[in-house]
Amino acid sequence: MNARKRHIPLRSCVACRNKAAKRELLRVVASPDGVAFDAGGKLAGRGAYLCRNCAGAADNLKKRRLEHALRAGIERAQWDALVADLMAQTTAAAR
Repeated sequence: MNARKRHIPLRSCVACRNKAAKRELLRVVASPDGVAFDAGGKLAGRGAYLCRNCAGAADNLKKRRLEHALRAGIERAQWDALVADLMAQTTAAAR
């Protein structure tokens, strides 16, 4: 008997629109507390996904594209903290 193939959920990167497995992408979440990087992928709120290539160049990422996907505004302080978290995550994964 053949073993059943396990379903792998796919998500799209909001920056480059490439599809990849959910586990391979980085999640950003908008909650009532603000916008933050979701390392575990389980935080409550509306989420958007970025591939590691786009997250590595997050400072060049268009803020409006992420705001549109999250349906939330991002303040300057939150944006700076988010970019720092994404850059740290991509450099840690590269090691």
